Amino acid sequence: MTADGEAVPWTVAVTGSTGFIGSAVVRRLSGCAAPGGGPLRVRALARGESAEAPGEGTVERVRADVTDAASLHAAFKGVDAVVHAVSYVGGDARRAWSVNLDGTTAVMAAAREAGVDRIVHFSTAAVYGAGPHRGIDVDGVDAEPVSEASRSRLAAEGRALAAGALVLRPGLVLGEGDRWVGPAFAELTRRVPPEWDGGTALLSLVDVDDLARLAAAAVTAGTPVRGVHHAAHPVPVTSGRLRRVLAEHGLAEHARGDADWAQCTALLANTRGRWGQRQLELLGRDHHYRSDLIWELLATDPGPGPLERLGTR
Repeated sequence: MTADGEAVPWTVAVTGSTGFIGSAVVRRLSGCAAPGGGPLRVRALARGESAEAPGEGTVERVRADVTDAASLHAAFKGVDAVVHAVSYVGGDARRAWSVNLDGTTAVMAAAREAGVDRIVHFSTAAVYGAGPHRGIDVDGVDAEPVSEASRSRLAAEGRALAAGALVLRPGLVLGEGDRWVGPAFAELTRRVPPEWDGGTALLSLVDVDDLARLAAAAVTAGTPVRGVHHAAHPVPVTSGRLRRVLAEHGLAEHARGDADWAQCTALLANTRGRWGQRQLELLGRDHHYRSDLIWELLATDPGPGPLERLGTR
């Protein structure tokens, strides 16, 4: 309480606040109450010029960079919880390790110095590797990441867990600001027009706003939840249904005919584009991870699912 009897706001710092997932978390948290029902303030961290913009309402904009430890220590002063949503997913190996591992190490160190014991860290189900995977529990198969981005993110999980974080591994994330699931489907369905291997692959999907609800529930829960958890809608979606719904929204091509997997990969190899074999496998073969437990632990309704959310935007 302040000297005049007002409750002191409970502050959550969000790294990567202008990114796809981070911005959704900021939006969600700005309408939340702190544990116990008091006021909650969001400290939105970003390294770009947008971080200089004044905050609105309960959002405070702060310039900080995960590769600059000093900026993090200043930004985390007085913070009660942290949501770490920064990641690098490109092909530059040096940058991947700098941002994903070294950056996470710096975030956890700054959180520890600030006395923060409630941390949500976003990782990815891509740490499991190529697959196919169908209905696996957390660590149900050995993690075998196939890119430096995923390897560095798997290594970063260890730093987050050592700091007592909740590590969330989402599968495919849909929603406003998506830069790869929708665009990849659009391109790959043009290059590989038939239904991919019958369209029966099971995929773990989550809407970005539902993922943000999960993170908000974690940082405002009465009791912290820790450890690694899959973070997708509990009900998987078939690749064929995903394709049909995206096509209905003008985000993909309707299937023309059918082809087995060998035929699909041959068609892909005979065309050129931004997306390759790895993306076709992620979207067209089983990548289903059991995700019901985290929703139950946080007493949060997962909602109708990511495909139903598409029609509400």
